[in-house]
Amino acid sequence: MIDQNTKIEKKRISILGCGWLGFPLAQRLLSDDISSQVKGSTTSADKIEKFKESGIEGFLFNLNPEISGNESEIKSFFDCDTLIISIPPKLSKNEPDFHPRQIKSVIEHVKNSLVKEILYISSTSIYPDLNRVVVENDVISPEQSASPAMVEAENLLINLRGERIVSILRHGGLLGYNRVPGKYVKGQKNLTTGSIPVNYIHRDDSVKIITAILKKGVVNETFNIVAPIHPIRKEIYIKSCAQFSWEAPTFQEPLNTPEFKIISAQKLNSFYEYDFKYPDPLQFYYEE
Repeated sequence: MIDQNTKIEKKRISILGCGWLGFPLAQRLLSDDISSQVKGSTTSADKIEKFKESGIEGFLFNLNPEISGNESEIKSFFDCDTLIISIPPKLSKNEPDFHPRQIKSVIEHVKNSLVKEILYISSTSIYPDLNRVVVENDVISPEQSASPAMVEAENLLINLRGERIVSILRHGGLLGYNRVPGKYVKGQKNLTTGSIPVNYIHRDDSVKIITAILKKGVVNETFNIVAPIHPIRKEIYIKSCAQFSWEAPTFQEPLNTPEFKIISAQKLNSFYEYDFKYPDPLQFYYEE
């Protein structure tokens, strides 16, 4: 199931989008000693010094949607064994092809590089509300998806399989630290979505899962990255608001039964046997 050839003793790793998830991931990869070099890209010049202080080689360029910047620096960034793509997709009705165009530009640079393996941070928002447990094969084409542009981006990368090893990592709602679910609904009245089960993943688990995948071997597969327990939104909002003494939202019964989905992480466990640090979103760690 896992290709032993991908388990390079010391990988040269580049993280495209070294931000809220990418930066702590880069720190973990350096501290775990599985990499000989970690590079990170940013669109903010202010972050370059922060990267340097952490031992991350920083690169400054944009994707609007094509990659633009110093050509020699861009080429150096893609001079790696492993590319992790962690850029928040700009999904706009006015520019539905923006994110796929970003990925096309990335692929052009990958094809002219020695990149062996790619991990793409996707999202479980691609799944429509099917009112049941959903698995990776429920969405394989844009037509099946609630977010066609993201599936198009996934498939552009999947088309590289055969030339490169490509893992698609569909993340649930990324939370933890300063991303507190109650923050976004505090004080709101008469919410009708309180009974919907959540599909969340703590940032610490995301970082640990990606590290485990790199250690055990990257595979040509798509995985859901989501905590295995799915409490309802009402429980999450009330508890996280209480933790920070925020006014909790209020809830009312909807006129119609809300649609939902429960994302399964079973496939990830069957490949990597990962032990979640935070399996229950009601126990996620937050800080202001």
